[in-house]
Amino acid sequence: MTHVLKTIIVDDEALARRGLKLRLSAREDVAIIAEAKNGREALKLIDEHKPDLVFLDIQMPGIDGFEVLRRLPPANMPIVVFVTAFNDYAIKAFEANALDYLLKPIEDSRLSEALDRVVKSLNQKRALKHKQSLLKLVGDITGEPVTSMEELTARGVDALKKKEVPRLAIKDGGTTTLIPQDQIDWIDAAGDYMCVHAGGETHIMRMTMKKLEAELDPDHLQRIHRSTIVNIHRVTAMQAHINGEYFLTLSGGNSVKLSRTYKDKLKLFS
Repeated sequence: MTHVLKTIIVDDEALARRGLKLRLSAREDVAIIAEAKNGREALKLIDEHKPDLVFLDIQMPGIDGFEVLRRLPPANMPIVVFVTAFNDYAIKAFEANALDYLLKPIEDSRLSEALDRVVKSLNQKRALKHKQSLLKLVGDITGEPVTSMEELTARGVDALKKKEVPRLAIKDGGTTTLIPQDQIDWIDAAGDYMCVHAGGETHIMRMTMKKLEAELDPDHLQRIHRSTIVNIHRVTAMQAHINGEYFLTLSGGNSVKLSRTYKDKLKLFS
């Protein structure tokens, strides 16, 4: 099915508009949806109709064709073919990102050539938009950004499946509290008891540090001291201390110590 190009003609000369409209009427793939006699009208009509194509006269009183192009927001940018009676403007038209230009009086062969380029450009534009939408959709579903189709193919869709954040079960008598591990700020040990700090609250659970560490998601929680585990995404600053130790500042303002035994974990915060 042939796509019909929604088209607006912009020219301050009524005769020029009528002549171009008459020539375009012979094309089944072009539909003239509006005409404008100056730049101000053009901006209003383009915003209202969202055309595929605009034939835009350069020399107009007030807002000329170049100014119209400059004022168009990128989201509403149609394909533009400049129309001019002056050769001097031809190069400037290309520099202003117009697809093509036509010299008055317009020759039928040049008009047909310009329209062929418009169709080709529009197809490419649609393909790019579809590709960008697809990549965004995959990124939204998986929770990881995908910047190209090549990257999507190389990594594989299965590798991009969104990982569900595990929860830590903290039992207190007959009650079990499930805390998403990405919401834990840090954990410190007091003997066989673990103090889990999350959301401004401290939860106590009976478990050894070694056993607890085995239950935690390393993408979020890493051991930095024999008695401390920290959420690596909560660390906002590091300060070197004596003997190769570091003080880590968390987003809530709390500070924890990274011992030299775990100095290799520093790379997680860079």
